[in-house]
Amino acid sequence: MPEPLGSGRHAGVLVPLFSIPSRASWGIGEIPDLPRFARWLRSAGLDIVQILPVNEMADGQNSPYSALSAMATDPIYIAVGEIEEFRAGGGEASLSGEERAALAAVRGGTRVDYGRTRALKSRALRAAFDCFEGHEWRTRSARAESFRGFMRREAWWLEGYAVFRALHRANDSRYWIEWQPGERERSPEAIESARARMGREILYDSWLQWIADEQWLRARAESAPVRILGDFPFMVSGDSADVWWRQDEFRIDASVGVPPDAFSETGQDWGLPAYRWDVIRERGYEWLHQRARRSVELYDGFRLDHLVGFYRTFMREGDGRAHFEPADEPSQLTQGERVLGVVRETGAFIIAEDLGTVPDFVRASLARLAVPGMKVMRWEREWDAEGRPFRAPASYPAVSVATSGTHDTETLAEWWEAADRDERQKIAELAPLRDAGLTADEPYSDRLRDALLDALFGAGSNILLLPLQDIFGWRDRINIPAVVDRINWTWRLPWAVDDLASEPQASERARFLRELGERHGRGET
Repeated sequence: MPEPLGSGRHAGVLVPLFSIPSRASWGIGEIPDLPRFARWLRSAGLDIVQILPVNEMADGQNSPYSALSAMATDPIYIAVGEIEEFRAGGGEASLSGEERAALAAVRGGTRVDYGRTRALKSRALRAAFDCFEGHEWRTRSARAESFRGFMRREAWWLEGYAVFRALHRANDSRYWIEWQPGERERSPEAIESARARMGREILYDSWLQWIADEQWLRARAESAPVRILGDFPFMVSGDSADVWWRQDEFRIDASVGVPPDAFSETGQDWGLPAYRWDVIRERGYEWLHQRARRSVELYDGFRLDHLVGFYRTFMREGDGRAHFEPADEPSQLTQGERVLGVVRETGAFIIAEDLGTVPDFVRASLARLAVPGMKVMRWEREWDAEGRPFRAPASYPAVSVATSGTHDTETLAEWWEAADRDERQKIAELAPLRDAGLTADEPYSDRLRDALLDALFGAGSNILLLPLQDIFGWRDRINIPAVVDRINWTWRLPWAVDDLASEPQASERARFLRELGERHGRGET
């Protein structure tokens, strides 16, 4: 049995699922690509892959943090080629000439083309569902009974989601606040009418989730002993099944974000609805418990995004006023620890994204509860000491997660090249860099990259997570915060994930990482 994530020393990679397509994938990393990537991780002595959210994205969006549901998996990650009904219908040979050309284009692209990939998959998934309905559902086959079992087992979230998704599509993807009053307000009559009128569409959306679930459970089992860490976003979009279904638990007339800090003079407004913490508290934080329960079904553990927001949410009113909710520190502490308790009641292993402006009492709370927070090497300095030297990674507490960056920070290469000489001089004083003879004037190089990785592998933190780009020394970004364009969230590996073993650069990296793991007693060694 693999060692529990809460004990021992582990090492892994942060990479979005969309970034690791295989040769068989349709232009985007798909669920069955996880075990393919896990094989390379095992060759590198690594035992964790952390991914970004895979919740269904809003129409026309490519950000994994813009979700139509906190529970549903985005069908764009389904491997169409592995669906029995698609194969029975002829597989890729059944596609039209135009569709085969589109498939070749998305496979051959260097970035994820969400629009073209989603349209192509949607047509293929519809055809596969037609086949399922005709040959399995109507005959009540064993496969149909398996689907029925899934719907019964997951009804606690699936029923509301499937009705919402069908209505959302019928309303031309408009925000639910623009729907007809009965549908908008979820009157029993309107919901029953929708179920009667759109039963087949509701069944289709449920079927998609079953297909995704079947592929996911198989991929998770095949990835072992590599563990899959998920991501638990702080919020979902206002135009989501969750907010529509639980309207009295959210404020769509206010939005959440962060106050002004060192990263932004004006703070950030994310345009996401605010929690009605008083109502949520009265209901025992039921929705957050359900989200955690769903995450435990999918992952071996997960990261709590924007952890500080669960203690105190920075809320902007429609008139421009801004404030924290709850307002006082004792209430914030009580709420944050209650939320963490509710999440952990599910048996979840969690890590906390505690970056940015985080009050001391929150960090003390995490330490008391033994919840690992993040240690980003470039920000770990002795800020009150003379000269503000960097903290030696070996001194990081065991209950923490060491890392070189996050999905929305610049890569190590970019950071080094943009840092001033004093900052580079200070980090060059760390033992692995000093021993390698590196100086502040060193241009970013393979030698510098590997010395930084050595320092991180030697961190005192029980868990080490490295963005894949930093392992190779690449400059490609996953995301630039506060930028909406066609580039964010589209990065793909330069090779198919099933070709990693034969790629000289990937093989060399695997050997080096395994050596680091053996030297520092970390990962699958």
